[in-house]
Amino acid sequence: MTIVAFDFDGTLSDSEMTVLLGQRRGVADEMAAITERAMNNEIDYATSLRERAALLDGLPAVEAAAAFDEVLLRPGAADLIATLRAAGVHVAILTGGFERGVEAALDREGVGVDTIVANRLPMAGDELTGEVEGPLIEGTKDDALESLTNDLGVEMGDAIAVGDGANDLPMLQVAGQAIGFEPKDAVRPHCDTVVTTMGELQDLLEKDDVL
Repeated sequence: MTIVAFDFDGTLSDSEMTVLLGQRRGVADEMAAITERAMNNEIDYATSLRERAALLDGLPAVEAAAAFDEVLLRPGAADLIATLRAAGVHVAILTGGFERGVEAALDREGVGVDTIVANRLPMAGDELTGEVEGPLIEGTKDDALESLTNDLGVEMGDAIAVGDGANDLPMLQVAGQAIGFEPKDAVRPHCDTVVTTMGELQDLLEKDDVL
């Protein structure tokens, strides 16, 4: 069995969930600045995520739901996911983003994946608390990928990681194949291959006999 582990924000989707949420709280610019610093490895991911979540304190649940409904897959992403699963590939999404946004985007396209490892934004009453919880705050994507390969009895060499930002580096560095999707400058040197569209990615996986 082959595993393809995707990052979500910036890879499968060009939406940034925290920015969409931030727009509804009036803090989108602050969100984007924090995200950019994290993706360029200027601050650690856990710090950046907590700083962004804190800006969302008090956002009404209905506004959060509306923001998650705006999360979209990139053109071709749903077709690629469906093709991979039809070929018997285990498709995983490992993201520091939020489960509800991932699920909303997949549901809109009528496609599913085998594994989602993501974070959550807790609520108190009908508002976000400004906290964040989940496995990919302090935990890193190499640990998540290793746990997944162990659970499935798959060698790490049979895992393919696809990502773009600094928090994807851990899984890109341990996977058997590291594919950068329009990767940030700090990430590009760690990628075996770089692609810029889902079509290019599908062609590459076909060439490598994954599909």
